Amino acid sequence: MGLISPDYGTIFWMVLAFSVVFFILRKYAWGPIMKMLKEREQSIENALQSAEMAREEMARLKGSHEEMMHEARMEREKLMEEARRIKEQMIDRARDEASQETVKLLEQARRHIESEKLQAVSEIRDQVASLSVEIAEKILRKQLKDRKEQESLIKDQLHDLKLN
Repeated sequence: MGLISPDYGTIFWMVLAFSVVFFILRKYAWGPIMKMLKEREQSIENALQSAEMAREEMARLKGSHEEMMHEARMEREKLMEEARRIKEQMIDRARDEASQETVKLLEQARRHIESEKLQAVSEIRDQVASLSVEIAEKILRKQLKDRKEQESLIKDQLHDLKLN
């Protein structure tokens, strides 16, 4: 009969041929194909898990990095504040030292001026005394040409000195 109305023998042989081909394909083709598909599916799943873990790790590292940056900024601010404080202390100390040095120099200048003044007064006194003695000597020489008058004047002067 033909292909349109198959015979039982043809159906049997077709089912048998199909079963043999099916068995061979199942054993040698579908098994490895399914195994490869499963392995591929597993590798994709592993890659997705790895990507998710990497994403989580990146988020954790980003948070850690931001925290470290915040700490670094805070540390920098502390250092800057400490530097400002030290600078102010140094300026204050320099002002105090300069003020003390100025006071010391002024006091030293006052003492020097006082010393110079006393020395000048002493020199003037010495000069005045010297001039007074010279003038007195000249006056006394003119007035006391006589020896008795000189002795009398000396005795009077000695008597005045003893009283003082």
